[in-house]
Amino acid sequence: MEVNEKCDVYSFGVLTLEVIMGKHPGDLISLLSSSCSSSSLSSSGHGILFKEVLDQRLSPPTNQVAEQVVVAAKLAFACLNASPMSRPTMHQVARTLSNRRPSLQNELHLITLGELLDTNCFTS
Repeated sequence: MEVNEKCDVYSFGVLTLEVIMGKHPGDLISLLSSSCSSSSLSSSGHGILFKEVLDQRLSPPTNQVAEQVVVAAKLAFACLNASPMSRPTMHQVARTLSNRRPSLQNELHLITLGELLDTNCFTS
């Protein structure tokens, strides 16, 4: 394994999901990556509601905080792309986190993981 910026980006994705979930996301990552090899990554996440993977010890985020959590989750999933060349750079991650975001298209409790998975989000 070659250690480079794309490995750091992957680690950022894991850490971000760990903060959002309140636990290590290993099982979720395994589920999504195993289904990625057998079918479409986004279709595997369509049945799982995003609110189900949020840290259950905390109150669900609302309004602007919910929007920020969704953006962070989308970035995390982009960072976990199986293809290192398809992962964003940390510069792209920082820029996305700094930009103003549009409002959520769906209420937080209706968003599925499939909606957060955009395998074509970044390419190098």
